[in-house]
Amino acid sequence: MVTIVDVARTAGVSPSTVSYVLSGKRSISAETRLRVEQSIRKLGYHPNAGARALASSRTNVLAVVIPFRTDLNVPVVMQFVAAAVDAARAHDHDVLLLAKDEGPAGLRRVAASAIADAIIVMDVEADEPRVPVLLALQRPVVLIGVPDHPQGLTCVDLDFAAAGAACVDHLAELGHRSIALVGPSPAVYRRGTSYAGRFLRGFTDAARSRRLRATPMPCAPSYEGVRACLDQILATDPNVTGIVVHNEAVLGPLLSDLRHRGLRVPDDVSVVAVCPEDMAETQSVELTSVAIPTTEVGGLAVEMAMRQLAGPVASETRLLSPRLVQRASTARRR
Repeated sequence: MVTIVDVARTAGVSPSTVSYVLSGKRSISAETRLRVEQSIRKLGYHPNAGARALASSRTNVLAVVIPFRTDLNVPVVMQFVAAAVDAARAHDHDVLLLAKDEGPAGLRRVAASAIADAIIVMDVEADEPRVPVLLALQRPVVLIGVPDHPQGLTCVDLDFAAAGAACVDHLAELGHRSIALVGPSPAVYRRGTSYAGRFLRGFTDAARSRRLRATPMPCAPSYEGVRACLDQILATDPNVTGIVVHNEAVLGPLLSDLRHRGLRVPDDVSVVAVCPEDMAETQSVELTSVAIPTTEVGGLAVEMAMRQLAGPVASETRLLSPRLVQRASTARRR
């Protein structure tokens, strides 16, 4: 295996000179640089990631922390990750996906090992227990999600409260007076996941302001969970004519179950979903939806991290405005 010492010997320079050529940390004469570069090409030398990190104090790696829980919709999570990978590549960085749920201890381990220049954290809770550790890491951190008390951390997300209100407003403007929310899994609410609580607040506040009868209900991501959820909704309010679905995993089963109950979409019940646009457009009925902007949020998280790497910047919270697109699943109440 070719080493930096071999390159230095062939070029007639010291190993430190080769290191300076690779890192650009010191000015090297054009003649010496040319000899080193010729030696590198001749020997086929490839500096490893560890050597580059030592030379530059950078790893050119961004860590994305996301514990894969059973109640997470993995395809949607991976859309965020894919967007982060694309944005990182534009900055000559790789992405390391850290999926083990170790809480604050896991973040300390990542920081101590110096395996990443910056950390992007997903699955943020309202009362986020990792905030004190994140503030103490002495490296750039970006949250995809917004805790109740970010305390100077940089955050980016969809404005889920505004998204909940937009769904209610759309149904109200179509004349629906009795609506329901098919929400995330009960475990998501119990854990206090930030986006779920913010959407629920936006939904209930808008329904109250519009004087609508509203029935919010959590829904386990399974066929059985969908049936149980709809049973409870219709038992609570048999007059429901509008349903907001904030649970991408149940869209197909929910449309199927409504059909089995003899409820036509949108003739008998209008449905609004919060999901990526490709999911809304590929259901048995094209769904009116508020898009989850996975590409934009993932890209912004990387850009925010890169700005922090470039120098001190003030913390910020970016909430993207929701965009509702009407399709075939909503209609004026008959």
